[in-house]
Amino acid sequence: MIAPTAAGLLVFYLWPVLQTAYLSFTHSGPFGGAAQWTGFDNYRELLSDPELGRALRNTIAYTILSLLGVPIAVFFAALLAKPGLSGVTAYRALFFLPAVTTPVAVAMIWRWLYNGDFGIINYLLSLLGIHGLHWIADPRTALYAMVITGIWMGLGYNIVIFVAGIQAIPRHYYEAAELDGAGPVQQFFRITVPLLSPSMFFVSVISVIGSLQLFDLVYVMMGGSSQSTRSNPAFPNTETIVYLFYAKAFQANDKGYGAAIAMLLLLIILVLTAVQFRLQKRWVTYA
Repeated sequence: MIAPTAAGLLVFYLWPVLQTAYLSFTHSGPFGGAAQWTGFDNYRELLSDPELGRALRNTIAYTILSLLGVPIAVFFAALLAKPGLSGVTAYRALFFLPAVTTPVAVAMIWRWLYNGDFGIINYLLSLLGIHGLHWIADPRTALYAMVITGIWMGLGYNIVIFVAGIQAIPRHYYEAAELDGAGPVQQFFRITVPLLSPSMFFVSVISVIGSLQLFDLVYVMMGGSSQSTRSNPAFPNTETIVYLFYAKAFQANDKGYGAAIAMLLLLIILVLTAVQFRLQKRWVTYA
């Protein structure tokens, strides 16, 4: 019964991973052709590449900051799951709208919002007498601007998961807490948060994996092409490891080196996911 799914996983997931692993030990010319076996040369070059260290720092910083979206989603989910809230269907649809919008469209819209000359954010700030910044061209703010965009884009999906988790919590816990005199805030922190921890753990895992694979926001918001992107003064502070993979594998046409970057990213994801599963025993409560 599981053979069709297993075959699909084998063909579309496991086999490409094995191919990528093989390519990481080879070198191909600019016009393709037969790949030459080079052993660990790509990995040795990768470990001494200063651009890799910069991309890793940016990716890890983005990943850590993007986890702020988890408590934000929990807060809004608690509001949307509140019994008797009027217009809850409309609110849920509005929150979920970014999740069904393509990342490229989201990046284009936010690039316009962040525009330093005619963006709506700086226009609203000007009404308050505040001079806005060039948010995605300033090295000090570009990464934070992307974090805000990423959190906004994933908020609706996380809220759906958390609302389902809150609705699955038995009501008698809250009824007993009310009889004991616990207020809404105490119920939230002593009942909702602990019993919602399995959903929070799931969301944190997929959020970390998605953040480590960040590419489209960098590509679109930083310029959209290799020359315009790298001419952006904020690019060194926003380049991610997946963008580095794209630049080496498809712009420089060094498939072997790009494959080595992909395998390094796979290793990082496996290690961080294993660490998360190990740490979840300390804070996840299963009712």
